[in-house]
Amino acid sequence: MPSGILLLDKPRGLSSNAALQRVRTLFGREKAGHVGSLDPLATGMLPICLGEATKVAGEILAGRKCYRFTVTLGARTTTGDAEGTVSERAAIPTLERSHIEAVLARFLGPGQQVPPMYSALKRAGQPLYRLARAGVSVERAPRAIEVSQLRLLTLAAETLALEVLCSKGTYVRVLAEDIAAALGTLGYVSVLRREYVEPFEGETMCTLESLAEMRARGAEPGLLPIDRPLDHLPAVHLDPLDARRVCQGQAVSVANAPRAPRVRLYGDEGFLGIGVSDAAGTVHPRRLLSRRQPA
Repeated sequence: MPSGILLLDKPRGLSSNAALQRVRTLFGREKAGHVGSLDPLATGMLPICLGEATKVAGEILAGRKCYRFTVTLGARTTTGDAEGTVSERAAIPTLERSHIEAVLARFLGPGQQVPPMYSALKRAGQPLYRLARAGVSVERAPRAIEVSQLRLLTLAAETLALEVLCSKGTYVRVLAEDIAAALGTLGYVSVLRREYVEPFEGETMCTLESLAEMRARGAEPGLLPIDRPLDHLPAVHLDPLDARRVCQGQAVSVANAPRAPRVRLYGDEGFLGIGVSDAAGTVHPRRLLSRRQPA
């Protein structure tokens, strides 16, 4: 199977790594990785890089994510979502849409967020969630995040349905708890779906069931090309001689090459990898594919 990017619609109840292993088993790929973990509770878009596409995983990870989620009000859970047990309850004040929208507006823009204990972040080599399960809590440094959009979809007696577009590293569970606190109560995430990861808004996703059916028919899934997440980088097209030199790790001079810290490199056979173009028009290879991929 060629290298590329698979957009999986991860089902509820399965960890991101478990979903990845199922994809690897179905299509026999040893080299594969998922981008941006989803909790077992969560569903939605999980980009999986197959083969040489693992070399652009960092570009996808840096993109913003869009989530739709439901906050159940009046209680806090040990995990911040419906997977945990209720640890505290509080009254729910009378809420009106205009007030909620005013509160949500406070969360827009750059901010700081303390990661939850139930997370895959590590402390001395141990994932925090393992420490949390053992009843241990450690201090976590706040991290910079940015919320680009945050809107109220529906309001019910004890729940809010919201949509957020946010930077990498944002924990929706923490955001939900903070929103509930700003509304004068407690809350936890009861439903969570990742709608898309930039730049894949509107792209078709595959389910594990549809992939298994393809495998049974001997068909291959529709993979996005490796350079799909790199459209924001300037492109440099190399002649056959320069392409060969770049693939050998050499720098080449290219007329009218854009000055940029990162560029997409192409030869006659398609996408070669990522490079750097300096002020003198010299292009340096930085992260190349092991095999040339078709355009």
